[in-house]
Amino acid sequence: MGSQRADQHASTRLDAGFPKLNRVAHIHSTDVHTDLLAHSHNPIHRDSFSIIRSDCITGAIRYEHIRACDHTHFLAHSVPHSMKKRFESFIIASILLAGCATRALPMGQPTPLYALVTVAPNASPTPTPFQPIAWTQTSPPLSEPLLDLSLSTATPPAPTQTETSTPDPNFLINTVAPLPTFDSQVLNNGQETVNFLLIGSDRRSATGSTRTDTIVVAILRPNEGQVSLISIPRDLWVSIPGYENNRINTAYQLGKSSGYPGGGPGLLKEVIQYNLGIRIDHTAMVDFNGFSNIVNTLGGVDVPVVCPYTDWKLIDPSYNPELEANWYLHTVNPGVIHMDGDLALWYARSRQKSNDFDRGRRQQEVLRALFVHALQTGTLTRIPELYNNLKDSVETDLGLGDLLQLSLYAPRMTNADIRSYYIRPPIVNSWITSGGAYVLSPNQELLQQMLAEALSPSVKTAERQAIIIDVMNGTTIPGYETLAATRLNYAGYETHIIPSERQDYAYSVLIDKTAVQDRNFSNPILNVMGLSPNNLISAADPNSASHYLLILGYDYQPCFSPEKLGE
Repeated sequence: MGSQRADQHASTRLDAGFPKLNRVAHIHSTDVHTDLLAHSHNPIHRDSFSIIRSDCITGAIRYEHIRACDHTHFLAHSVPHSMKKRFESFIIASILLAGCATRALPMGQPTPLYALVTVAPNASPTPTPFQPIAWTQTSPPLSEPLLDLSLSTATPPAPTQTETSTPDPNFLINTVAPLPTFDSQVLNNGQETVNFLLIGSDRRSATGSTRTDTIVVAILRPNEGQVSLISIPRDLWVSIPGYENNRINTAYQLGKSSGYPGGGPGLLKEVIQYNLGIRIDHTAMVDFNGFSNIVNTLGGVDVPVVCPYTDWKLIDPSYNPELEANWYLHTVNPGVIHMDGDLALWYARSRQKSNDFDRGRRQQEVLRALFVHALQTGTLTRIPELYNNLKDSVETDLGLGDLLQLSLYAPRMTNADIRSYYIRPPIVNSWITSGGAYVLSPNQELLQQMLAEALSPSVKTAERQAIIIDVMNGTTIPGYETLAATRLNYAGYETHIIPSERQDYAYSVLIDKTAVQDRNFSNPILNVMGLSPNNLISAADPNSASHYLLILGYDYQPCFSPEKLGE
């Protein structure tokens, strides 16, 4: 994600509009890009996914050392946690974006909601794709650590291996798929969900072909106030009902050009239902210009960028993309980055120096940022105005009345109610079809397991949302508190960002203020943040309503792999 590539997926098709000089065949190899964030005290921030700190806090730490920070933000522990949800915000934000381990908390296994998505009884465990990297101090901390330190000698566990499945040869041959025969009402347990298909196309004119290079399914559960986002890679090899097997991003144009009932959206909806078992209720599609117009109309969007990213970018959107001199390498480093339409489009679409899987991660970052923007700026109160201004930028079957009706019964929700899923390795494997096409063949067992979780109400999300975590930035690095809170939100935790009176914390710590001091609850938080169990401080506080206080130090590594945080 953002740096580590696990697909080794060969591609000879680069995005249209890229300089001719770079239109060559390339093979992504596994590599790690690192970006050193400059700071006056020279902390090193590596692009990493799971961090095991080698300099950790010992269990014999006295809480008085932390109290020296003069932090006095304590709420009432007895106040019940009741987070109301408002998913009409998400519906609007979804449409706007369409263009572009330690022991876990106790939970029951979700029951599959329909026959097409079932977990095989002999399914293999999902492997850990990235070996945790031990943190080492490369420069003196800002000041002497406030806490006693000891080196952790634990050896990182070796990644669990999963055998790569061999696709059915008949699936990879260009055979004609039969039309679907199952009852769509069985899928997703009837109407307990409202499912949106968000499409971003590379269409540059009204008469040109439409290639859907961004495909995201948003599953809304009104009763639970939960949302699942599923990013679908464009090269996923699928059965197209009534036509030959092909990449999923060809279905829209095929339906459009062949006169399929419902056109491009109609066939793409059938493909998703046939291959993934997901009923699509509504669709929304925008192209490049439409997406930029939407973001600019909203005044831009603040995106929490957790991993550094570098890729080719046009010097100006009006420049000729066919001239190599008009391109340059642009980098965004970790932080809260304000993006206009052009920058947001580049960030959500680029993949020349990454891959389709990392692009899916960045697209969901922008989607979540648009959702937060809608909540914070009163966008929901402007639905009629925005609909009139942006209706020409979005092709959708949702009318103004639909949006207003959905907003009536939707209680409030937060970023922690959104669960992110990605169809990526090991769920898919690179494969060459009989016709020589480089595609992504799904591992059906792992795919069905992921879909069963995404389509079911999450018990784990409900349990984690009962836990409130205060987040405090103990460094001078701007935005760390937002990046950490976003990371916890991805894992389903509710967060509050609180001010800090000190910025000289060399090491990150998690303070457990609960009365029970249960490691079954604190260990998953440490795992999400990439912290060692030795970074935990037990300090029960009956006068505090927040259950934990996370203080970020200069050792904090903001880059993380979101698909692993829900485990």
